[in-house]
Amino acid sequence: MGLISSLIFAVLLGALTGNAAPLIQKRGIGADLLARFKLMEQYASAAYCANNYNSPGDQVECASGNCPLVQDADSATVAEYSREETATDVTGFVAVDHTNKLIIVSFRGSTSIDAWRTNFEFDTTATDICSGCTAHHGFWNSWLDARDRVIPAVKQASTTFPSYQITVTGHSLGAAIATLGAAQLRNSGYTAALYTFGSPRIGGTKISSYISNQSGGNYRVTHWNDPVPKLPLLTMGYVHTSPEYYINKPNKKDVLSGDIQIYEGAINLRGNTAWLLIDIEAHRWYFGSVYTCDAKKGKRGGLEIRGVEGGVDIVATF
Repeated sequence: MGLISSLIFAVLLGALTGNAAPLIQKRGIGADLLARFKLMEQYASAAYCANNYNSPGDQVECASGNCPLVQDADSATVAEYSREETATDVTGFVAVDHTNKLIIVSFRGSTSIDAWRTNFEFDTTATDICSGCTAHHGFWNSWLDARDRVIPAVKQASTTFPSYQITVTGHSLGAAIATLGAAQLRNSGYTAALYTFGSPRIGGTKISSYISNQSGGNYRVTHWNDPVPKLPLLTMGYVHTSPEYYINKPNKKDVLSGDIQIYEGAINLRGNTAWLLIDIEAHRWYFGSVYTCDAKKGKRGGLEIRGVEGGVDIVATF
């Protein structure tokens, strides 16, 4: 079975078997929120740049020039972590932005297929986010690997700058880790805003509902026909946090306030989910290029979903 036909089958199967939650659609967002989305996307993009995760205390910069808003701000990392220091592929930084009065926690997306090669059932594991809440084991283990570095750094920064807003962001796999990290920071007593770009589904209904109802603000941004938010499949028991902020604009186009549509519900068949055809480039471009600093940028990411005996085999590099 070919790539497109396999994905169409998988998406339709999920649509037919899922029970869609009540859906409210809103068109357009305010200029201030659009500006914040662009800033947060650039902080998520900065996590792909090695200089931002191997030299704590430096100004946050992107040598590729794709995070100008971040570089214009008076910001520096206070903690950094990478796969050289962790058992998983989790990579990122905690930074203080004095211009925007923010404490930023940013996670990089994966550059390997280790967490994305699986058979029909993606394993889940128990978490301590909430009672009975389970999450994708790879996402959860990545957060566990990072939290002993992240939480103390956030605590110290928030003690030093108590008026600064704690903001957690990430792209792709980094978005999934950011979601779990924001939830745990909130459980620890912090008010944390969450901005994710191209996030996969992180777990079942219970944990997704719990996170969606936490205070602090959840902004799960998707773009056009990005394939990653479609995974893991609904038929595997995974759902999204709510709401979805869907960028209804093709790749490499300037996004305006009216181009973003808001969809409520852990399961909705609108926005990104409505697409049957996919384009990996829609994952690499949100308000700008996200992957540019990656050391493996010469290797284009790919997505293959093929039929196998007993299920669907998913292989992805994001």
